Amino acid sequence: MVELPSQARVVIIGGGISGCSVAYHLAKLGWTDIVLLERKQLTSGTTWHAAGLIGQLRASQNMTRLAKYSADLYTKLEAETGLATGLRQCGSITVALTEERREEILRQAALARAFGVDVNELSPREVLELYPHLEISDVVAGVHLPLDGQADPGNIALALAKGARMRGARIVEQVKVTRITTANGRVTGVEWEAGGERGHIATENVVNCGGMWSRDLAAQNGVTLPLHACEHFYIVTENIPDLAQLPVLRVPDECAYYKEDAGKILLGAFEPKAKPWGMAGIPEDFCFDQLPEDFDHFEPILEKAVARMPLLGQAGIHTFFNGPESFTPDDRYYLGEAPELAGYWVAAGYNSIGIVSSGGAGMALAQWMEDGEPPFDLWEVDIRRAQPFQRNRRYLKERVSETLGLLYADHFPYRQMATSRGIRRSPLHEHLKARGAVFGEVAGWERANWFAADGQEREYRYGWKRQNWFDNQRAEHMAMREGVGLLDMTSFGKIRVEGRDALAFLQRLCANDMDVPAGRIVYTQMLNHRGGIESDLTATRLSETAFFLVVPGATLQRDLAWMRRHLGDEFVTITDITASEAVLPLMGPRSRELLSLVSPDDFSNEAHPFGTAREIEIGMGLARAHRVTYVGELGWELYVPTDQAAHVFETLAEAGEAVGLKLCGLHAMDSCRIEKAYRHFGHDITDEDHVLEAGLGFAVKTDKGDFIGRDAVLKKRETGLERRLVQFRLKDPEPLLFHNEPVLRDGKIVGFLTSGNYGHALGAAIGLGYVPCRGDETAAEMLASDYTIDVAGRIVAAEASLAPLYDPKSARVRG
Repeated sequence: MVELPSQARVVIIGGGISGCSVAYHLAKLGWTDIVLLERKQLTSGTTWHAAGLIGQLRASQNMTRLAKYSADLYTKLEAETGLATGLRQCGSITVALTEERREEILRQAALARAFGVDVNELSPREVLELYPHLEISDVVAGVHLPLDGQADPGNIALALAKGARMRGARIVEQVKVTRITTANGRVTGVEWEAGGERGHIATENVVNCGGMWSRDLAAQNGVTLPLHACEHFYIVTENIPDLAQLPVLRVPDECAYYKEDAGKILLGAFEPKAKPWGMAGIPEDFCFDQLPEDFDHFEPILEKAVARMPLLGQAGIHTFFNGPESFTPDDRYYLGEAPELAGYWVAAGYNSIGIVSSGGAGMALAQWMEDGEPPFDLWEVDIRRAQPFQRNRRYLKERVSETLGLLYADHFPYRQMATSRGIRRSPLHEHLKARGAVFGEVAGWERANWFAADGQEREYRYGWKRQNWFDNQRAEHMAMREGVGLLDMTSFGKIRVEGRDALAFLQRLCANDMDVPAGRIVYTQMLNHRGGIESDLTATRLSETAFFLVVPGATLQRDLAWMRRHLGDEFVTITDITASEAVLPLMGPRSRELLSLVSPDDFSNEAHPFGTAREIEIGMGLARAHRVTYVGELGWELYVPTDQAAHVFETLAEAGEAVGLKLCGLHAMDSCRIEKAYRHFGHDITDEDHVLEAGLGFAVKTDKGDFIGRDAVLKKRETGLERRLVQFRLKDPEPLLFHNEPVLRDGKIVGFLTSGNYGHALGAAIGLGYVPCRGDETAAEMLASDYTIDVAGRIVAAEASLAPLYDPKSARVRG
């Protein structure tokens, strides 16, 4: 007889380390009526066979914050619960075998310093001193993180479970959740079965921590949770006599990691092309199971490992292990409330870093559930970044064959995915392809990143220096600065907000004043109660009751979810119309001249001022011309019905020959925007960044009446800024900036760059980054300091500015 309550405050599905962590942290926050249901036994899915590596440094500050939290938590759990976690802070070493990898790990070391993680750069000889069994003849550099370590994944999960039980949570094994019930767009409970019994627990909160099973469970309710299992291989040697304790070792150039444990070596692999598993679903009886051996698949890794660590050649293999783990399309896990269903929360898809991630992820999700908003910026792992089409299983199967290997591939800037491509295309795709476009992908959209010249190869050659498209970017960049360039930004998210209460609704959500005449374009942010930026957008008033919103393609699902969540009883309809229109930005000082060749309409400042939109004739079609820019030049974004987009493109291309029109890609758009210090959501501005500290106070109108975040804006104006977003130009024209490079003020690290690119008109790399300041510190006092940027350990002098270094008065925009 299974005894389960008829109702609970939350039901957590899945008893791996992720579910146990969520239960533990909700209980710590004082939640009662917590029920965790595990279909088989705790840890029986992926947790039990994880390698248990605890590496603190991740790709961003907040992911590092979560990993450091996990490590700290695991050191304390034994004292709290009496269960050992096996945590041993033995340190970790990453070695580079190529100059490209050396640049990468030195950039990672610089990042560690900025994030407050202990780090040491190592010569090959110093690597050997810390890891004496290694062949180092071809090692060029190493990085040592002394506080990294390893732990026992199963014991951590059981300790978290015990800690949750100690605070009143109910954790029940051998109970399968069969369905999540809903009504009126939100969760109402879960149906369960166990030993022939069935029941229902009423709840308003469900957390899907189902690991490999979570995708199919989510799909039952129309929730997008794109992940797929892959086979993950490792071997464990026989006992090696006199083997001392060693740091964790990573040799990413050979796709391998090594862990010493109780006198044995565990050798694991993240091979370049992985083997997806479970296409037809995970077997019902899967529990502490492993997959068939595939020695042929693992053998190339093992051969290199024996050459790298010769003692492996004398050690017998005790265990050859193959077990499944979940991977996602972008190698980042999922956290947060699903946009499709209120009360449906997710913590899944950990891409082989679930042990180091789950402690922090459980804390962050619990706090999110408690407060109704994340504790800090979690956009990297936010479930709202997932695109509905990514539920497709063929797409996932092909993509995860690549993403597993990308964990140890060179993390070159601008690296593009090779698998599962071509799914979302603009109506101009073939036109651009025929003219030399080299495409990248964002949110499934194929976007022209740069255009190859005649006879030039149409593919990326990756590296940390100037890549093979650098001169192409410069030519496109300067065309928009000096002549006229045409882009395709059909991937923009496009939303109609209409109805009797549309104005009142947007006035409540947006920081700028939306009560403008029809035809006016308003640049605005949607803020949270902390004054952080939830959405960065332009809104065009089409009529008294209709508005047209433009958001980044990558944030569309997030922005739709934010608006729908805050829609009360207003009479408003919110519609995603992204696919209905193509977008052709025409940018540069000769854009007006070109438009006059293809349209009888008047494009003068008087007839069509900056910040306005109107219908125009173009060729033999109609379009809506928005006079706005993201590159900092005179220009118009042309919104064209998709059925007329090819005609409009052909018309512009033909007439453009007379004025030197150049097709431009996203790389040139980004380098232009960073010269103008235009912010980019997800990098320079996030829900953690206060709108005033981001330098966007000009788009905030507190005198219009109440709106979400108004009180936080007024308070910040009263107490003063704690930091400012500053633009930097390197004084040496050679180094490149990407993002995350540490910023030093008078020789001391004070922050890091949020974004970077090369400013071709300014003649050097440009970066944006936040610098702390006192509330009473003037702009002049801030800029009087000496600023430098750490580029892979090289300290480079930089010019700092609070105003855009390019066209600070925006005279060119208003041309």
